[in-house]
Amino acid sequence: MPIVPGQPSAPALAVLIACLDAGGLAVVPTDTVYGIAARAEDADAVAELYRRKHRDPSVPTAVLVADAAQAERWWAPASAGRQRLIARYWPGPLTIVDRRRTGIDWDLGGDPSSLGARCPDYPLVRALATEVGPLAVSSANRSGDAPIVSAEHAATSLGSDLLVIDAGPLSGVASAVVDLRDGFRLRRPGPLSEAELRAAWEPPTMSSTEGK
Repeated sequence: MPIVPGQPSAPALAVLIACLDAGGLAVVPTDTVYGIAARAEDADAVAELYRRKHRDPSVPTAVLVADAAQAERWWAPASAGRQRLIARYWPGPLTIVDRRRTGIDWDLGGDPSSLGARCPDYPLVRALATEVGPLAVSSANRSGDAPIVSAEHAATSLGSDLLVIDAGPLSGVASAVVDLRDGFRLRRPGPLSEAELRAAWEPPTMSSTEGK
């Protein structure tokens, strides 16, 4: 289903909502690469996502959210560093891994006490997350293959029966990933360097004249 790149599309949004609410999967464009998406709360759909990608259950899948407020409902209470990173880089190509709130039992692979989340700079995906909740999303390729940057490739990678939203070619650079569970750890640089991410995360320093 073609759409204008980077623009909201009411027809595409309606089809996506129906697909995911029915327990299906869909390939969606983002501000980085094409991803295969399921409702994060739908355990059967997430399991099917893993099956299609041939993904090891020990490998976690992040969620895409509509905004920071949606992510904060599922994370443990925010640190000042996390808030600074969100203010600086969301929406955008930054995935943040932190501890989940107690009682959030989504099966997203990896450590069940943690949750990686990103707010993409892509109106259609944010609108979809607003309507159906956080989206479990992984790049639309089989595990070990290169990320997919075209709808044509996405349509053949994980099964011809998938709904594919075609927004043309994408950047091909996956998001940066930082882990904040114990301080700051860069897990994947992506389009953002460790230096700039760490500078945003660290508390601001007081000048020599402040407080005098």
